[in-house]
Amino acid sequence: MTARPRIFDIVVPDCKPRVRLDVFLTVHVENATRSKVQQAIRDGHVTVDGKPVKPSHLVSCGEVIHVEIPKPAASVGVEAEEIPLEILFEDDHLLVVNKPAGMVTHPAYGNYTGTLVNALLYYCRDRLSSGGDPARPGIVHRLDKDTSGLMVIAKNDQAHAHLAKQFSRRTISREYWAIAWGRFTQGGRKTREDLSGTIDAALGRSKSDRKKIAVSEAGKASVTEYQVLEEFEYLSLLKLKLRTGRTHQIRVHLHHIGHPVFGDPTYGGRRIAWGGISKKKTEEVHRMLKIINRQALHAKTIGFAHPVTGEILRFDSELPPDMHEVLGLLHSSS
Repeated sequence: MTARPRIFDIVVPDCKPRVRLDVFLTVHVENATRSKVQQAIRDGHVTVDGKPVKPSHLVSCGEVIHVEIPKPAASVGVEAEEIPLEILFEDDHLLVVNKPAGMVTHPAYGNYTGTLVNALLYYCRDRLSSGGDPARPGIVHRLDKDTSGLMVIAKNDQAHAHLAKQFSRRTISREYWAIAWGRFTQGGRKTREDLSGTIDAALGRSKSDRKKIAVSEAGKASVTEYQVLEEFEYLSLLKLKLRTGRTHQIRVHLHHIGHPVFGDPTYGGRRIAWGGISKKKTEEVHRMLKIINRQALHAKTIGFAHPVTGEILRFDSELPPDMHEVLGLLHSSS
């Protein structure tokens, strides 16, 4: 059986110089490759202002690009791969793993191998939940490719359903640590209000770039709590809790309040986002950006009720080496 296609419209923003349609879509559609985009255009799955076009069509500001991307059949197998896993806990019902940065959670367009699912299939053999999607066995929730940290994996459908219900009811406890641009206090003043806060801003898919999420009044309700753990001259270490679990939520929310996650290539974290930095400190920033080539975001803690015993389980992980090294440089220079 063939899964339903992804269908969406993209309104072309200011586009100077004009670029080819296939190039534009490769940049603006999540997990797209140029060859797949070209094939989709030739197969009639892409129209511009309601008309079929060629991959070489030069897009213009204001054009509406309608895209239908067929998904692979659900029966397409996912290969097991011998990939090392860091496992914090395991029993007959679930696993808790520490996903490294750079690993995609499950197979998708452009990432059919090397994912966490490929690794789980090798380690668990046939002991994973179906979860209703054969391409995502065991996967109850996900982390962005370049976000590291803890994930709970279901070994059977009973555990999957129980854990999914906890996520739906928001009774799962999750804490993230992030290094973000800027200081949250002013002039050395530190009050409870400065060191913690709540970001309440609805999020939705960007209309101009399908790879991005944006704050939008028409989006879904999204709430993030933050606490400042430590401040440096131009960066801060934060602990964050999610009241909701939207795609890129922490990254977009922190960018929205002017404190993008350090190193984040998508939401402004790889350029200096804090004023008054000296030439010497600018060199320090560039040195740290070479250390961390991703968003400095780690899912550090997860807690939940065991799906069978009801026991409350809580797991904590160390910060990954790249974040640890950046913090070490900040401590030594402060």
